Amino acid sequence: MADADLPGGAADLPGGAADLVVRGARCVATMDADRRELSDGWVAVTDGFVSAVGTGDAPDAATVIDATDCLVTPGLVNAHHHLFQNLTRAYPPMTDKPLFGWLQSLYPLWRTIDAESVHVSAWVGLAELALSGCTTSTDHLYLHPRGAGDLLTAEIDAARDLGIRFHPTRGSMSLSEKDGGLPPDDVVADDDEILAACEEAVARHHDRSSGAMTRVALAPCSPFSVTEDLMVRTAELAERLDVRLHTHFAENAEDDEFSLATFGCRPMEYLERTGWCTDRTWVAHCVMPEPDEIRRLGAAGVSAAHCPSSNLILSSGIAPVVDLRAAGVHVGLGVDGSSSADSASLWLEARQAMLLTKLRDGAASGSARMALEIATLGGAACLGRQGELGVIEPGAVGDLAVWSLTGPSYAGALADPVEAWLRCGPASARDTIVHGRPIVRAGALESPAVETMLAEHARLAARVQRLAE
Repeated sequence: MADADLPGGAADLPGGAADLVVRGARCVATMDADRRELSDGWVAVTDGFVSAVGTGDAPDAATVIDATDCLVTPGLVNAHHHLFQNLTRAYPPMTDKPLFGWLQSLYPLWRTIDAESVHVSAWVGLAELALSGCTTSTDHLYLHPRGAGDLLTAEIDAARDLGIRFHPTRGSMSLSEKDGGLPPDDVVADDDEILAACEEAVARHHDRSSGAMTRVALAPCSPFSVTEDLMVRTAELAERLDVRLHTHFAENAEDDEFSLATFGCRPMEYLERTGWCTDRTWVAHCVMPEPDEIRRLGAAGVSAAHCPSSNLILSSGIAPVVDLRAAGVHVGLGVDGSSSADSASLWLEARQAMLLTKLRDGAASGSARMALEIATLGGAACLGRQGELGVIEPGAVGDLAVWSLTGPSYAGALADPVEAWLRCGPASARDTIVHGRPIVRAGALESPAVETMLAEHARLAARVQRLAE
């Protein structure tokens, strides 16, 4: 197909030029409504947005990236993370416990975080994501120890420095051990204090404009760490401020048991009675919903972040991705915190999602294209940015990932570049482009601060782990 046959072709560019063009791709997987996959494809970006897409001869641009023998996809979207947890990555005493014991063992380490450690851990974690083709990430920052400083601003500053699109959440915990919850007393806060901090965070950081680099959501941690009143009032506040809602949900059997014992109902009913069954909500994990609950989630417009590696490491189970999607639930992909998933690679999570779907629902049910949809369009839906993120078409943000399909790992993978991308490998992005700006080139971060930040991270991680001994 010639570029003249495509809407948004070279002829549609003002003056025939762009700020950036990625050209000559073996395949551009647009993820548009028709799921077009363009051989010898190109993408033009102007003023941070996709200005044209086509095949064959590409327009001129100030910056040209040659994508010969590469797959080009929308930038991947990470819909669930806890960036500070890379300070305790692969911590040996915590590798053999399910969710509740794992959390209770790590809280004494995490209570020592402060603005410095959150800034550096966020910078390193977001850099790691960028290397895996991620252009947009959320973060569920639910831990705010007293005296730790402004942690949300610290991680937003890290994202801005790197140039990655960021959707942090103002998380919270208010139900401590003495009140029947999991976290220790010194890391929880009063409901009124939390809600005031949430409103301030939205006023200070939330950008409602098209192509925004920073947006904020509200995110009580989980049913086992916040009061029911906080869940209700946070949903009301999110409605008033018109922002999104996020929490952990139906994560494992312990989660179900806690809800039944504490609230007298399953997590789904709890979500409904607290006002969270709305299309502004996306939940993390969603491993244990029953068939009727899946239907109710879809009917309510709730989205879900699938976290396959973390669910495996903590033995939580396999989320019913096929059933959720069939019911109308928008399923995105999350790397989860780097104390459970450990590796913050969205490529790896996409592969895990593909393989686990095959294992749970049959070989034909899990394809690379299904996983790519989850990692792009599904994540965009979780964050409430359909049409902006996760797609390559005129008007969408200029967020792209370029994947080399060369070398021994791809030898013989000639027939299908999308399947080759996820079934071969392992793969990192060759180039990652956010809002038209390359932040990863030839597999390396463009920032000159990488080594400095890694050295700082090593110092701070040692401090966090040593203080708990």
